[in-house]
Amino acid sequence: MTPLNQAIEYAKSNHARYLSELKELCAIPSISTLPAHKADMQRAAEWFANQLTKLGFKNVDVLPTGGHPVVFGELLNAPGKPTILVYGHYDVQPVDPLNEWVSPPFDPTLRGDNLYARGVSDMKGQIHACLKAIESWVKQGGSPVNLKVMVEGEEELGSPNLGAFIAKHKDKLKCDVVLNVDSGILKPDLPSIVCGLRGLAYFEIWVRGPAHDLHSGLFGGSLHNPAQALCELIAGMHDANGHITLPGFYDKVRVLSEEERADHARTPHSDDEWKAMSGVSQLYGEKGFTTPERVGVRPTLEVNGILSGFTGDGIKTVLPAKAMAKISMRLVPYQDPAEVEQQLKEYLKRNAPSTVTWEVKAMGTAHPVLVERDSPGMRAAIAALQATFGVKPVFKLEGGSVPVVSMVKSQLGVDAVQMGFGLPDDNFHGPNEKLHLPSYYRGIEAFIRFFELMA
Repeated sequence: MTPLNQAIEYAKSNHARYLSELKELCAIPSISTLPAHKADMQRAAEWFANQLTKLGFKNVDVLPTGGHPVVFGELLNAPGKPTILVYGHYDVQPVDPLNEWVSPPFDPTLRGDNLYARGVSDMKGQIHACLKAIESWVKQGGSPVNLKVMVEGEEELGSPNLGAFIAKHKDKLKCDVVLNVDSGILKPDLPSIVCGLRGLAYFEIWVRGPAHDLHSGLFGGSLHNPAQALCELIAGMHDANGHITLPGFYDKVRVLSEEERADHARTPHSDDEWKAMSGVSQLYGEKGFTTPERVGVRPTLEVNGILSGFTGDGIKTVLPAKAMAKISMRLVPYQDPAEVEQQLKEYLKRNAPSTVTWEVKAMGTAHPVLVERDSPGMRAAIAALQATFGVKPVFKLEGGSVPVVSMVKSQLGVDAVQMGFGLPDDNFHGPNEKLHLPSYYRGIEAFIRFFELMA
């Protein structure tokens, strides 16, 4: 039996233990955005550091940043072979609304072929699958490539401290390619590789009126309600065709070639499937584009939350003093988050009424990125996926943002291969997040093959 087959057989014989380990990891409520979970964040970081130590990694450390720490370790036992920097994150999203979870979000629960827990697909299951592939090689005599692992704790916040961390540790992070496992496939029987990611610009918009909340009976009708003013401003950010109305917003958005549109047409999800996955009766979006194009290659502006006045049970008749909306924009290649911030401010200057004041707070950014399709890393990923799934993978441009991809390109000068096994209906960021276990196990096998092909 070849070393590759031995590694694959080792992984298959340990599925039960892998699942037990994954449940243990997903039981840690590592919610990066909530200060109450700071100790849980540290516990998750130490969990990964312990895993790397058990695998024989050297220089394993939980390194401080301006926020949550980064876990790092290296296994450099393959002289003359490429060095791969594996990237993942251990932080997860908040669980709200809690009442919509069928089982508790941090009590990992198996139902059918799926494991349900917050963070199980985004992305504890993905990074765990990669570590188990590394273990499968280590237990068969050693990794065929040199490995470095970097697991951060702030990806769900937009990785605000990762850029400075990379700049500080450039020598430590030096590599030939980055393997970003924060990714997914289109269907359980159809693998895919992300060749581009949209960027992100995230803001809070604050609109203020009176000095404090007022009695709506005494003052209503005589003052401009900040909540109403904010809603009117937000409503004007799109026209009747779904186009974003911020001045200059589309100036750098490139026109898709016919080849690119044909590639997107290979996406296997129909509009009916998309409606079923999202739970809506009708789709909505920018006119003139298909659903895959709207979520992959077109920029967006979405309201992520609105807060104003009284929102508790019962009645309280107030005219609120202020209103706030959280706005995120997904940006396509060549758009710049800093320029988009100025476009948002210019829109507000032109459209905000003089009866209120407004403020924009920048919360997080990520630059969009395109990845070279014919690099050694991409060729290895294509071959590994085809050998594992028996089907040639589809290239796709992903709607989500992963800040590390543009950071390693600009600071380390290397491309990132996006290779993960989450599914579109895994409900990451929403209630009842799940991981499809057959895809997780296949993912381990694909990572095993990827490392050998890279060697």
